[in-house]
Amino acid sequence: MAGGGGGCVTLGGAQIRDLLDSKHNVLFDCDGVIWNGETAVTGAPEVVSLLKQRGKRVFFVTNNCTRPRENYVQKFSRLGFADVAEEEIFSSAYCSAAYLRDVARLQGKVYVIGCGGVMKELRDAGVPVAEEEDAEPGASIYTCPLDPDVKAVLVGYDENFTFMKLAKACCYLRSSECLFLATDPDPWHPLRGGRVTPGSGSLTAALETASSRKATVIGKPSCFMFDCIASQFGLDPARSLMIGDRLETDVLFGSNCGLTTVLTLTGVSTLQEALAFRDSQEPQQKHCAPDYVMESVADFLQALEE
Repeated sequence: MAGGGGGCVTLGGAQIRDLLDSKHNVLFDCDGVIWNGETAVTGAPEVVSLLKQRGKRVFFVTNNCTRPRENYVQKFSRLGFADVAEEEIFSSAYCSAAYLRDVARLQGKVYVIGCGGVMKELRDAGVPVAEEEDAEPGASIYTCPLDPDVKAVLVGYDENFTFMKLAKACCYLRSSECLFLATDPDPWHPLRGGRVTPGSGSLTAALETASSRKATVIGKPSCFMFDCIASQFGLDPARSLMIGDRLETDVLFGSNCGLTTVLTLTGVSTLQEALAFRDSQEPQQKHCAPDYVMESVADFLQALEE
């Protein structure tokens, strides 16, 4: 079953073997699925290695735009995942750069509300970035310089978000020719100790309100991330599995792209929320219901070790 309105079937035993036998490509979200912060989910490194040994193609799709792909490679290694290659990692920062270069074919600069991970991927892709100059004391939107070469605004996670950045972005978006992109729609992210941090989606919402425009979202649940992988590796959606912890992004992404979806319960979303989406009368909510539910990706171990 794939393509939305999943049945939330609890996976176990022979079902897991049958599911894996029917798929060639396995896409994992990262945080909440194979790790939580700086701790690998128990069994996750072994699952990834065994999938590859079984001849499966494994990819990692994350809306986290805070680090470039090379830093992800280091994190995988640090947490005990063997032989994860940079080309297997598709972050919203990398895909945003690919979109501006290959789809939009940007002729001009991009103004970025974001962090170092986004900047690095844009520069690696050869996309010109409008430099953010240090504001003069007493500077305001009345007096600050605006770059006439800006032809796109990209919003990502930014711990140094300011009113001035919001105001500048608004000014650029006054031109209907200026593209408006967001790395991802994530509203918030869980932190240790029960705290949360606002996500890219929160900053994008502020700019959408201020500019009366809607951003084109690059990350999950948009299909562009899958298109990005498929164009490089020739993936067949019907033979692909999406495993995530967030119903409104990971599962909806898989549903939008025609993939079979699995919700793991080691991250944000709960079984109760999944069942509520499944039983909803709203078609859009039904698309957020996973085909399958499992406690953890470690549940794959028994089937893979046989």
